[in-house]
Amino acid sequence: MKKKDIEYFKEFLNNRLEELLSHADDTVSGMTQPKENFPDPTDRASLESERNFMLRIRDRENKLIKKIRNALNRIEKGTFGFCEECGENISIKRLKARPVTTQCIDCKTKEEASEKALGL
Repeated sequence: MKKKDIEYFKEFLNNRLEELLSHADDTVSGMTQPKENFPDPTDRASLESERNFMLRIRDRENKLIKKIRNALNRIEKGTFGFCEECGENISIKRLKARPVTTQCIDCKTKEEASEKALGL
């Protein structure tokens, strides 16, 4: 992979990481505000539903943060862009679609087919 491609992904991943971390800070500050008192149970249920939805989103973002940090570590180690299964280069097109990927499209397709066959 060319140096300019590596720099592109490093900058992209760092920007995405900063964005996700700022969302996490907003969620924490929003969750620590005093709870409102709703006389109507439906309003209370609606608020709880929104909070649960927001927490699920943040959980997914937390998992993505870990993947981004791993990708940035791979960039530093010089292993970014190489498939962890077969060692071949991961295409730039695939990396642009999913910059945190650790597998080439062939290995990922095989893994998904295997999971499907096992019913996972």
